[in-house]
Amino acid sequence: MKIKGAGAIVTGGASGLGRAVVDMLAEAGAKPVVFDLNAEAASEAAKAVGGVAVAGDVANEEDADRAVDAAVESFGDLRILVNCAGIGTAGRIVGREGPLPLADFEKVIRVNLIGSFNMLRVAAARMTAQDALEDNERGVIVNTASVAAFDGQIGQAAYAASKGGIVSMALPAARELARFGVRVNTIAPGIFMTPLLQGLPEEVQQSLGAAIPFPSRLGDPKEFADLVRFMIGNRYLNGEVVRLDGAIRMAPK
Repeated sequence: MKIKGAGAIVTGGASGLGRAVVDMLAEAGAKPVVFDLNAEAASEAAKAVGGVAVAGDVANEEDADRAVDAAVESFGDLRILVNCAGIGTAGRIVGREGPLPLADFEKVIRVNLIGSFNMLRVAAARMTAQDALEDNERGVIVNTASVAAFDGQIGQAAYAASKGGIVSMALPAARELARFGVRVNTIAPGIFMTPLLQGLPEEVQQSLGAAIPFPSRLGDPKEFADLVRFMIGNRYLNGEVVRLDGAIRMAPK
């Protein structure tokens, strides 16, 4: 898929990994819709790259439809979806105050897994109706999982389950959408320098980085965006889950 001139949606595009993807796509000539729960941040990110901001919840059907409509109305088509929106609420299955509240588990699953699927389904519906490009390709979807899908730590039952669902969804989604020329790939990032980690003390950041085999540092969001670029551009890459983690394997806690 050629990025230049393509209509794109990036969920969670106002900050962190999503913002890096928005910047990458814009630099490569795409026309991005920045879809984020934070309306002010989405507007700022979109304005910086000449894109369009849509504020909403990725797990809400109407909000997802609005994001797709915004891409089509503003840019004429939708060729790229990158799902970066997610939350990482931690909680032990059985803590000092008893079992994890079911609502806490449901919220993480709703945002991370259901939200990713919600965006995938409405974006794919639009992509399948568009004219085919080179190699009969109509669109590319990149989902964001986590190394927690494989190495979930204590306190990450909900998060790991949500990201594990995204990993498991990659192949069946790619197989189903293959006949339409829509590819689906997934990135499982390790520990990246996101706004959340930037707020931690320097010594904590260095400690986290030291646990990574090589390079022994936190990941740069631009490196995540570089992999997204590759997944979009390589038409033979489909149905894959790629760890981007410096070879780290998370300890139990």
